Amino acid sequence: MNERRNPETIHPPVGPYSHQVEVQGSPRWLVMAGQLGRTQDGVVPDDPIEQVELALENVRRNLDAAGMAVTDLVKVTWYLVGEIDVRRRREVTSAWLKGHAPAPRWSMSLHWRLRSTAWKSTPGPAGPEPLRRLRRHLPIKWGGLRQRRGG
Repeated sequence: MNERRNPETIHPPVGPYSHQVEVQGSPRWLVMAGQLGRTQDGVVPDDPIEQVELALENVRRNLDAAGMAVTDLVKVTWYLVGEIDVRRRREVTSAWLKGHAPAPRWSMSLHWRLRSTAWKSTPGPAGPEPLRRLRRHLPIKWGGLRQRRGG
């Protein structure tokens, strides 16, 4: 079962989407919409670093609404358009993560103005099969992960 939420602590969605969808079961997954650097009342600051701070705060508020924490993040995707002070962005992000290190994905473009992603969830069988299927679609090496057979 999937539960869609739009936490009251974040601005209303700016289109036909939910801020977050929780895929319940084991493990629990929370898939969030891309969070904007926008205040709850809709203000978008001109300073890109302030937008980073607000976007990260909106991620945290989504996590809070789902009973999760920054340390539960497994991946963070960034889409940057235009110029930004990379050193300052790293400082702000590192301070927000407080030593946690989720897998990042960066996409920076001065040409493309839109990029979209989508995830799908369906009930699946229990056991290691979903993990095997997931491995085929993730661009990471799994050499260090071994599954136990039998018991």
